[in-house]
Amino acid sequence: MTGRTAGGVRELLTDGTLTVRGRIREASNAVLYAVVEHRGRSLPCVYKPVAGERPLWDFPDGTLAGREVAAFEVSAATGWGLVPVTVLRDGPYGEGMCQEWIGPADGTGTAPGTGLPDTAEGPDGPDAPEPPEELLALVDGDDPGPGWKAVGYADVGADRPALLVHADDADLRRLAVLDAVLNNADRKGGHLLRDAAGRLRAIDHGVTFHVDDKLRTLLWGWAGEPLPRSAVAVLRRLSAELAEGGPLATRLGELLTGEEVDAVRKRTEALLTAGRHPLPSGDWPAIPWPPV
Repeated sequence: MTGRTAGGVRELLTDGTLTVRGRIREASNAVLYAVVEHRGRSLPCVYKPVAGERPLWDFPDGTLAGREVAAFEVSAATGWGLVPVTVLRDGPYGEGMCQEWIGPADGTGTAPGTGLPDTAEGPDGPDAPEPPEELLALVDGDDPGPGWKAVGYADVGADRPALLVHADDADLRRLAVLDAVLNNADRKGGHLLRDAAGRLRAIDHGVTFHVDDKLRTLLWGWAGEPLPRSAVAVLRRLSAELAEGGPLATRLGELLTGEEVDAVRKRTEALLTAGRHPLPSGDWPAIPWPPV
């Protein structure tokens, strides 16, 4: 499918016939590689059924799929297009999130015969795409170098620490702002991808929107720095749409609790008031593990 629009992708993901082709091997929850077909069009996608979500101690059971869709809705409202189109729909293994696939779409097999494929029974789907090499790096010494922002030190063995850095990239910086709004508790390197056009895309937003501060990310390089003016303008627009009765508040209310929607509103206002990228709170590990 070429020349597709976000609206066309949303329609295809929502109304298309969903056929599971295999499982993503590295995922902790059930993450299925699938294809949707509708009116002569087809699109590879990711399908994460609610039934395949593993319970978490700090998030209500059965809510991760809805949080993924809510993250897309906020991303779409920013106009940055960082999160691939994501919908909530029924599928072969029940309700779940369905998201356009970012990365090579080969190596598929046939769908498992019966039951949710919690183990690797039957042919697996393709491996999860690798993060772009130009976005993350490990360097010796204390200087990240031009074009890079320091995150912290990592143990690479033999008692030799290395400095973990990320690119000083405009889209990556927008993603850092988006993650602060989403309260993303798990921004790893493996969640950063490039689409066919080379644009940055971010995936895996199941552990977002908690009412407590749980921001964990590799994108701390701008911590404490003033927000770009363009990001401030976007946050102001989000604030208006998150007001009671606003279009984004209404949509998020269908996917999150009232307290969680109110927390999104408060985080957005806090970012606008501070005018700076947030700092680690100290109450929660700042960097997810494993980081990539």
